[in-house]
Amino acid sequence: MTVRSPQRPARTLTATRRRRGIAAVAALSAALAVGSVLPANAVPAAPAQDTRNSAFRQGLHDLVKQDKYPAVLASTTDRDGRTRNYAVGKGDLKTGAPAPVDGQIRAGSNTKTFTAVAVLQLVGEGKVGLDAPIERYLPRLVRGEGIDGRKITVRQLLNHTSGLPNYTEYMFTDVLGKARHTYLQPRTLLDIALEHKALFSPGTDWAYSNTNYVLLGLLIEKVTGRPLAEQIHQRIIDRAGLRKTYFPAVGEERIRGKHPKAYHAEKPGAPLVDFTELDPSWGWAAGQIVSTPSDLNRFFTALLDGKLLKPAELKQMRTTVPVPEKWGGKGVRYGLGVTRTPLSCGGAIWGHGGDIPGHATRNGVTDDGRAASLALTANLAPTKDGPENAVKVLDSAFCQK
Repeated sequence: MTVRSPQRPARTLTATRRRRGIAAVAALSAALAVGSVLPANAVPAAPAQDTRNSAFRQGLHDLVKQDKYPAVLASTTDRDGRTRNYAVGKGDLKTGAPAPVDGQIRAGSNTKTFTAVAVLQLVGEGKVGLDAPIERYLPRLVRGEGIDGRKITVRQLLNHTSGLPNYTEYMFTDVLGKARHTYLQPRTLLDIALEHKALFSPGTDWAYSNTNYVLLGLLIEKVTGRPLAEQIHQRIIDRAGLRKTYFPAVGEERIRGKHPKAYHAEKPGAPLVDFTELDPSWGWAAGQIVSTPSDLNRFFTALLDGKLLKPAELKQMRTTVPVPEKWGGKGVRYGLGVTRTPLSCGGAIWGHGGDIPGHATRNGVTDDGRAASLALTANLAPTKDGPENAVKVLDSAFCQK
């Protein structure tokens, strides 16, 4: 594991300043210097101020040693804005090269939060109505068995209460096989979904669906008249100062910067296959972004600090609905492109997380300014308990035992 020396990122809010920002929202009603890398079986001496992170640091090692993840990258930020980056395990199983500190990874469904921010910015600009039907912006496009765009609102797309079927359920096997290097247009993804009947009437239940965010990506392009990738970069990535985050270009299969290899196993215990290169177009507005653990912390911190959304839209984003425990865990709630997850020590974290072949990310930011992100270099875990243990390790970053 490698621990980067404490460093203050530019303009990170202190706990006091963050509380003032939260109070302002209430008043309106209511995602470096790189150190050396040590092998996974080496435990570096921690600086005195880092001893409270011992459970978290041990947890990272356990994810590699016991849960058999090839590598785990992580980043934490404390209340005073000090950031520490960690790398455990092998970045390349073939060569044995160590995992790079704060390397780039596919962020998967964290992309949904970026997309949601862009939509809510358009709401704040008066260009999109949060409770307007998607039909207003994409006329006659959303039609199918039990599916009618005149009855599905933008809000319902954002919080997964639209009832739209999830296109990835009908193509995931292809993505792992023959479609791994196939470019898929957003309309193709939508067509796959619309071949199937609605899951329920809009607003009557909750079901996670990547289809919702493909439609939101099409909404952004229609309203702005510009490509989604450009809007994500200009509205969010550049504004938040995310230097290692990008939306891959059409046909771009490789990861640009320093990164660990990504691996996939068909089931726990199956051989790990190198899945670093793939065409991520099937994720598009729902899952295409590449980032790093520290950039994900920086993004979610900027979001909660009110740097990306106006108070009214941030308040809407943080308005949540319950989700099935089997999906998110006990007490997890979903807002407009963000999750609220209870901590074992009280309070909660805001984030999203993401899974895409080869990578899994888990992250969260608290209202008092703390942040943590994990990036695992296999999304279908090598062991049965790996995903649950990763969530426990993330919790330990905020609730030291």
